[in-house]
Amino acid sequence: MCRHIAYVGPSMALGELLTRPVHALVRQSWEPRRQQYGTVNADGFGVGWYADGDPVPGRYRRQGPVWADQSFDDLARVVRSTALLAAVRDATEVGADGEAAAAPFAAGRLLFSHNGAVPGWPGSLAPLAATLPPAELLTLAARCDSALVWALVQHRVAQGDEVPQAVADTVCEIAGAAPGARLNLLVTDGTTIVATAWGDTLWYLAEPGRHAIVASEPYDDDPHWQQVPDRTLLVATCTDILLTPLKEPSE
Repeated sequence: MCRHIAYVGPSMALGELLTRPVHALVRQSWEPRRQQYGTVNADGFGVGWYADGDPVPGRYRRQGPVWADQSFDDLARVVRSTALLAAVRDATEVGADGEAAAAPFAAGRLLFSHNGAVPGWPGSLAPLAATLPPAELLTLAARCDSALVWALVQHRVAQGDEVPQAVADTVCEIAGAAPGARLNLLVTDGTTIVATAWGDTLWYLAEPGRHAIVASEPYDDDPHWQQVPDRTLLVATCTDILLTPLKEPSE
């Protein structure tokens, strides 16, 4: 389910990544090449980006398929940014949350997306949800597994964890509570991309000293795309890519 992409680097139009490449995210909404679960991502979409001088990213999200949105091409053509996170959604279950369930989710400078699913939702994550303060549960953006996953990451960050540690620990904790969960998470603060490969595909394309792109699948056939091994944490900046193996919960 879902396809997503994040970018940090020189300022460029959103469409240079999301619409122009031959297998860009918009095309992946109806014709993904490497999606292992589901075939069409028509249950919502969104993009978040950062404007000069504003620490809080802007977002554009809708509940329907991106190909039906007549404004998206114009937005992608004229809006420029040094960082973005975008996603197209294939919902695990039909729900009433609509746009609210479409990534990217946001908190402060952070943007978040989840490609995957949690088996047994919501019961499988009830014990983890119970560890959150009631106020945090009441402010969940939507009633889907991705929203709770994001709340668990945010809670760790609020307690002082760095984002990579918060993401890694959350993935391992959820995998222990819901074996078989697919937890490809993607987070950016506008300068760093943090991602996990856990149960689905993840790739990166980097030019050290210039840019980094992390995506569910390549948007073209550039041979420099590198696949991230499963059970791996990725941290990317414009200057460096760091891959760290993640341990199975039982280890």
